[in-house]
Amino acid sequence: MMKPLILLFLLFAGPPNAVAEEQPFSFLLASTFDPQKHSLDDYYISEKLDGVRAYWDGDYLRSRAGNKFVAPQWFLQSLPSTPLDGELWGGRQTFDEISGIVRRHEPHAGWHRVKFMVFELPQAEGDFSQRYRAMQQLHVRLGNKYWQIVEQRAAPKTLVSLQALLIEIDAKGGEGFMLKSKAAAYRGGRSDDLLKIKLKNDAEAKVVAHHKGKGRLANLMGSITVQMPNGIRFKIGSGFSDAQRENPPAIGALVSYKYTGLTKNGKPRFPVFWRVRRSDVLITQ
Repeated sequence: MMKPLILLFLLFAGPPNAVAEEQPFSFLLASTFDPQKHSLDDYYISEKLDGVRAYWDGDYLRSRAGNKFVAPQWFLQSLPSTPLDGELWGGRQTFDEISGIVRRHEPHAGWHRVKFMVFELPQAEGDFSQRYRAMQQLHVRLGNKYWQIVEQRAAPKTLVSLQALLIEIDAKGGEGFMLKSKAAAYRGGRSDDLLKIKLKNDAEAKVVAHHKGKGRLANLMGSITVQMPNGIRFKIGSGFSDAQRENPPAIGALVSYKYTGLTKNGKPRFPVFWRVRRSDVLITQ
């Protein structure tokens, strides 16, 4: 007869070959650059890519929510077996197009226009300077046009020089820059290891009302009222195409907007519509 202690162990231990469920990857998230707090000397700088964040675990490309991107096999086979952290990108100002391609339930021919831009080697040892060299060496051995290493260089020495770079990248349609701590170990979550800096701020708000336009826009949407997470409401009337005015963001939708600071009442100055925030759910069409 089986002893009670052994039986109790088997009941709680589960099947002999049971495998523990893999924990989701914890993405490194960016804080905002503060010139009063952060020293440029401590960071590398790279262009901020307006792409779709992805993690390559050696078998699948996954989103921040852990969902698998349905990529063609030829694209997956172009990637190395080493886990990589980066963004699916198609060039400046192509977010909507690339997001529509990579979030489908079936592989899309548009993946030929997608690159996996790598900015981290999560499982490599050492600080970021060492990991960046390891990334470069990996690409020399196994790289191809479908995955590239995001170029890192020393940050400018002064805020004036940084401002000049921001103006230049904005004129080219870029989003801004990322600052990465040279000495940082890889760790998930939000920290000062990674900082974002832009010429214009951006944020998200919920659409709560539509307003009819005037003049040329008499038969179209003229503006929308949105609500910030803190409850403050304001209108956005610029940044929309005529097509977007014909079919404005739905009530309740989250939209992203750009602005140039806050008023004394906490409302964004000169808000401009950017895009409807896409969920992390795959697109069916």
